[in-house]
Amino acid sequence: MKLKQIIYKIGVICLLGLFSLSCKKFVEIDPPRTALIKTTVFENDATAKAAILDIYTQLRDGAFAGGSLFSISFLGTLLSDEQINYFQSSPALTAEIQQFNDNALLANNSTVQRLWADLYKCIYKSNATIEGLALSTGVSPGLKQQLEGEAKFIRAFCHFYLVNIWGDVPLITTTDYRTNSGISRTPKSEVYQQIIDDLISAQNSLTSDYSFSNGERVRANKWGATALLARVYLYVEDWAKAEAQASTIIANTSQYSLKTNLSDVFLTNNTEAILQLWSQLRPNERGTFRFVDIPNYGALRPSFVNNFEIGDNRRAIWTSITSSGYYRTLKYTSATDNPPLQYATILRLAEQYLIRAESRAKQGRITGTSSAESDINVIRNRAGLTNTTASTQNAMLLAIEQERRSELFTEWGHRWFDLKRTNRAGDLLSPIKLQWVSTAVLLPIPESELLNNSTLTQNPGY
Repeated sequence: MKLKQIIYKIGVICLLGLFSLSCKKFVEIDPPRTALIKTTVFENDATAKAAILDIYTQLRDGAFAGGSLFSISFLGTLLSDEQINYFQSSPALTAEIQQFNDNALLANNSTVQRLWADLYKCIYKSNATIEGLALSTGVSPGLKQQLEGEAKFIRAFCHFYLVNIWGDVPLITTTDYRTNSGISRTPKSEVYQQIIDDLISAQNSLTSDYSFSNGERVRANKWGATALLARVYLYVEDWAKAEAQASTIIANTSQYSLKTNLSDVFLTNNTEAILQLWSQLRPNERGTFRFVDIPNYGALRPSFVNNFEIGDNRRAIWTSITSSGYYRTLKYTSATDNPPLQYATILRLAEQYLIRAESRAKQGRITGTSSAESDINVIRNRAGLTNTTASTQNAMLLAIEQERRSELFTEWGHRWFDLKRTNRAGDLLSPIKLQWVSTAVLLPIPESELLNNSTLTQNPGY
């Protein structure tokens, strides 16, 4: 397939149209023309800025991060023990979404394919940006460094979710179609190493404030890269590094602090937010979590809601029960306000306290100052709870699991990933999921990807 016209003068509108092409169309372009596009798109500061903004737009409006029925935030609630599916549409789509609820996915599930494609599309655009900036002589050095850092952050972010949803996945760090077309699944450890390398590079490239985004916390800066790196180190069980990264953000009190009022946690550009997604629509949910009486998509499991401790303000403020007896999430309440009152929050300070608490507990620092106890109490006290009574490592880790459950529910698949990484999925899901099998901790590699790439192999159980 040939690209019929090489852009003669790149403007923002033309640029966004170009970057909206599918990854398949990009990789089928002849190599000489691909190189020409890179040099043309990144010919000056304005077009380079438009290119990076297009990736954020792709992330925001795509299925994976868009907050819709097909987002990881919603689907993760079904895969875990947070929500029950009530979605009803065409028979085919209804059955597909129910497969997430039952943890009984089929390899031809188009929603699984949609997640995979969305993440790799953002990775491809990030790679194109990194390569285009390297070739460019027209982009100013300071801006080039910032945009490269943002592209590497987004690439790391997408690879993080890929590896946690599917396990070993193709590691894509180039736009070269000859390389990408036959790449096999990369061991999880290698994917994580690339994620870490990208985030460390991003830390060194990105600015420390939000001046480049007009003061709005809607683009990655040094602290966004640090926050994600702290999470990655937690997941790979490098406790000391996870603690160190989280500590640098917590210590940055001039920019970040927990909101005292839980109703303020998801407000636009609030001090708890490290990175948000700009949206004029109901952020991170768009009706998938919030409903008036009868759920359109899903509702919180009564057992999940009832597991909040007595007196936990997170239950009182972030959940409610309708007249028909369904529990709904109220983390996001603003609708179509313009400008928006709330943004979908990707990274926030509360998670960093929980990362540091778990890292300290794993290192044996359970109680006292600079301990898991001190961190978890910050989160508990903000929620209106008294200090934890946990005094042993096992008790503290269970207490941290409870706090992560109560603090991060319905956000970005946190609960689902926590159950998997702590090997608790089987114990907690098998009693409520009649079709549960141990291989359900990984989603199937999309059938269409297996057909297109003979080097890919399927996950066990599919």
